[in-house]
Amino acid sequence: MTATPTRSVPPLVLIAGPEGVLAERALASTLEELKASAPDLEVVRLAAATYEAGSIGIHASPSLFGGEKCLVVEDLDEAPDELQEDLLAFLAAPEPDVTLVVTHKSGQRGKKVLDTLKKSKARVLEAPAIKTDRDKTEFATHEFRRAGRKVTPDAVRALIEAVGKDVRELAAACGQLVADTTGVVDEELVARYHGGKVEATGFRVADAAVAGQTGEALRLLRHAIATGVDPVPIVAVLAQQLRQLVKVGAAGRGRSADVARELGMAPWQVDKARRGLSGWGPEGLAEAIQAVAQADFEVKGGGRDPVYAVERAILTISEARTGR
Repeated sequence: MTATPTRSVPPLVLIAGPEGVLAERALASTLEELKASAPDLEVVRLAAATYEAGSIGIHASPSLFGGEKCLVVEDLDEAPDELQEDLLAFLAAPEPDVTLVVTHKSGQRGKKVLDTLKKSKARVLEAPAIKTDRDKTEFATHEFRRAGRKVTPDAVRALIEAVGKDVRELAAACGQLVADTTGVVDEELVARYHGGKVEATGFRVADAAVAGQTGEALRLLRHAIATGVDPVPIVAVLAQQLRQLVKVGAAGRGRSADVARELGMAPWQVDKARRGLSGWGPEGLAEAIQAVAQADFEVKGGGRDPVYAVERAILTISEARTGR
């Protein structure tokens, strides 16, 4: 006789935090755990925005055919009063064969329900925001590690520069590289898959300009424009690179990891900025930042020729670096 799998998920689960990718994974893993012991599990999703009073009581009541249920209440932080009242009523007298999973992004709305869940020993799964490049570096590195793949720091840097603006896209890019390739994931591999992205192009232009490689920066810029890249994100990357030089220069000496933690950057960004600071002084950086601010104004509608505005900014950056 086959033994019934032991239930591992508690009756109450709270998924807390704003990062959608992590919240979705936490929910998916919870449902997988539940279905391992209850293959016929009935899953009911209730969204706060469309909630109708009394729905929790209706769905939580035992069915004629028995079986376990999982009620997933999404976005408690947007919940109307009716939903909060129904949740509190359920928590006061929970049904034995019902698992309640609640998601909450952030804020004080729904606090009484949150407090009650925690007092009732709910399993709390965190989905913290992934905002800084340091956060994204750790996230991408973990993505490869959980897949059993090795990745070089340069590859992580290149991947974030190419697709790091959106965490969901970053996760998908990591997954693609894991699925489509073998061996160690290095910078060359990332460039092969993602080197043509807008963000990657902008970083290459900015790297050349900040290093004083005027001809190379202009060549990359013209190639980017010819392939349909908008000047706006290129200017944004130029501004970001210069701001990082200023921040790292002002932070002084210290371990890259410590400085990165203090500035909300990744260690590789600190190392890159420190290398880039060679040849730069405070006045040159101020002049370069002013030139990029002017280019930003012009590419967003304040000037007649956006491409010329970026070219002029690149020339100014190069001149400011060499002191001419």
